[in-house]
Amino acid sequence: MRWLSFALVALFAAFAATPSHARASASGADTEERQIGACIHQVAKGRPWLEKTLWGLRDQEAGWIGAAVLNSNGTHDLGPLQVNSWWVPRIARLLGQPEADVRGWLRYDPCFNAEAARWIFLSALATAPDYWAAIGIYHSPTAWRQRRYALLVADRLRDRFGPRIFGGVRASGKDANICPRGEGMRCRGDYHSD
Repeated sequence: MRWLSFALVALFAAFAATPSHARASASGADTEERQIGACIHQVAKGRPWLEKTLWGLRDQEAGWIGAAVLNSNGTHDLGPLQVNSWWVPRIARLLGQPEADVRGWLRYDPCFNAEAARWIFLSALATAPDYWAAIGIYHSPTAWRQRRYALLVADRLRDRFGPRIFGGVRASGKDANICPRGEGMRCRGDYHSD
């Protein structure tokens, strides 16, 4: 797990050096969605299953650049993939950066936000019993919320990629441990942060 932390530091540092909100001058919902999509594609690093997963999380979370949505427990969900502010101190310590900077990057830099979401999901996948458990862990530490969230993300994946993304089986019950169609064990085994 230590290698994951070192790789994360390098990746976050690259994104933090040039915030994408400073690079992007165009505005509008379509432009923002294209920018978020480019970031998701970039951080997936050629892994189609991971790119689809991040899109499923993004579609379920429905955040936007600059978002800071207050939760009932006092935390905030930040940016396009709604990374919970609970992660801010951990990411700040890992990067050796001020928490205020990390919070700002999570809100306003869609690539930094997507990289953080990727790291959270892959960290969960490294310890979770399966793909769907990791999806749930991305959302909550509570088991019943995890199960509900995984089903919602499965619906978002079906909406975006079509009903055959799971090979025609439902992502519930005994089939809940499957990855998006065609990805097989790679969802469980190919999760290095390189």
